[in-house]
Amino acid sequence: MRWQRDLASWAVMLPGLVLFAFFIWQPLLEAIRLSLYEANGTRVVRFVGLDNYRFVLTQPDFWPAVGNTFLYLLWSLIIGFLLPIVMAIFIHESTRGKSLYRTAVYLPNIVPSLATVFLWRYIFKSDAYGGMNMLLGMLGVAPQNWLNDAGRVIPLIVVTMTWKGAGATSLLYLAGLQGISPELYEAAVIDGANVRQRIFHVALPQLYNLARTLLILQVIAVFQILYEPLVMTNGGPNNASVSLMQLVFRYAFEKFDYSRASAISVLISIVLITLTLVYNKVNREQDM
Repeated sequence: MRWQRDLASWAVMLPGLVLFAFFIWQPLLEAIRLSLYEANGTRVVRFVGLDNYRFVLTQPDFWPAVGNTFLYLLWSLIIGFLLPIVMAIFIHESTRGKSLYRTAVYLPNIVPSLATVFLWRYIFKSDAYGGMNMLLGMLGVAPQNWLNDAGRVIPLIVVTMTWKGAGATSLLYLAGLQGISPELYEAAVIDGANVRQRIFHVALPQLYNLARTLLILQVIAVFQILYEPLVMTNGGPNNASVSLMQLVFRYAFEKFDYSRASAISVLISIVLITLTLVYNKVNREQDM
């Protein structure tokens, strides 16, 4: 009977396992194999070992891309990680218009991604006809070089990403808040807790596990950022916004060097696996 139960369980999981292996593991293993060869397109020519890795690591645009990717991560944690939590708490604590607020915060998520990027590229245009500069012109402020300023280009791209995705994430946090037992809030109110105290001593601790999961998912997503800097700045000015995934795009679809593109992809995977393992280890130590 136990064997039959196990067989039924494996039969249920088999389609998902096959799809996972075909779409995840097979491309990953193929990328690792391709990164160890010199290739003509996707056809391997000869085994070169780690030469592709040595090549990409010594290119002048690789380490700036690494630094930029971690800057994207830093700004996304400052802007994109905290904002959905604030939005969710605001909606949860509102006494009126919750349905309106939920719809409003989710609307940017239904806009096509490239349309969002083109919209914000127009808003941040550096001439007098850009959206932000038109508003500043009404206030008598001179036009600003928004995306042409190396110091502000990455935060502005993160703002674009946050506008697009924060609403959907805030709804996940809102679902977590609505799953909190009402008895906890009732006990806090009986003890005389105000709104701020309920947020910091009831709501946020209950969101801790959900926030941990969404944090690592956000880190993985930020390391895969591609079309925002590609469309808005093409990695400029002077590679100030180029990301690691944009380097993969350049090698694969501009230089048609799939071996070195695969090498960078494998390096990104190693970094993400390392960060995930360290993050999980720290969380396990905190839970003990």
